[in-house]
Amino acid sequence: MEKVKGITVKKEKDMPEWYSQVVLKSGLADYAPVRGCMVIRPYGYAIWQNIMDFFNERLKKLNIENAYFPLFIPEKFFHKEKEHAKGFEPEVAWIANKDEKQEKLALRPTSETIMYDSYANWIRSWRDLPLRINQWCNIVRWEVKDVKLFLRSREFLWQEGHCVYETNDECQKETLTILDEYENVCELLAIPVLKGEKTAKERFAGAKSTYTIEAFMPDGKALQCGTSHNLGQGFAKVFGIKYIGKDEKNHIPWQNSWGFSTRRVFFAW
Repeated sequence: MEKVKGITVKKEKDMPEWYSQVVLKSGLADYAPVRGCMVIRPYGYAIWQNIMDFFNERLKKLNIENAYFPLFIPEKFFHKEKEHAKGFEPEVAWIANKDEKQEKLALRPTSETIMYDSYANWIRSWRDLPLRINQWCNIVRWEVKDVKLFLRSREFLWQEGHCVYETNDECQKETLTILDEYENVCELLAIPVLKGEKTAKERFAGAKSTYTIEAFMPDGKALQCGTSHNLGQGFAKVFGIKYIGKDEKNHIPWQNSWGFSTRRVFFAW
């Protein structure tokens, strides 16, 4: 075992410890007093800010607008799409309510349910489509106990896009377009990635298909750096999203969702 500029260099099996030392000593992040959480320091956040600035310009060219939705999600929303709710059940953090008559609220593990309730109110006609919205926000997933800086923590930052279309062809095309844009962000950060489709078992809960970009860590393991999902019509059906088409008949739209997180900062330094 030797030391280089205060960082311990160890064998491959000790990569997690080496990585933690690099992040801490470089001033990117620190451990928070709350178990499972992290503090992003100015240097680390500057990298994230540059990623946001670059990606926001790409979103503008695709006519995707930024918005913001609540951190708190009513319990009943999760029960509307059972497969989605089951997929996130182990990770959801709930707010204890002293009044048992009031509905429980979840801290956002992802925003499909809270956003699509609004979409059902906003979409009435084919003229309202496509609806393309992105938001930059924080996410809470409570299954993590021991934080791995930038890689896994109970709270992290990310962007998530949620779009609605008239046809599956349009939805599928833009689902893959976003995957290409994610690859562009990785090129900006000089991160080589592989693109592909996840198996049915690995799909996002409730999705028709899930596409991913994967990078490789120093120990040779693959790390997911972004996903884009064709959600089909499942969420639209359960949340009552429908529109009157050009034929003056009711139709169910198609949706996608896509996101990447501060995990990107891990590779950028």
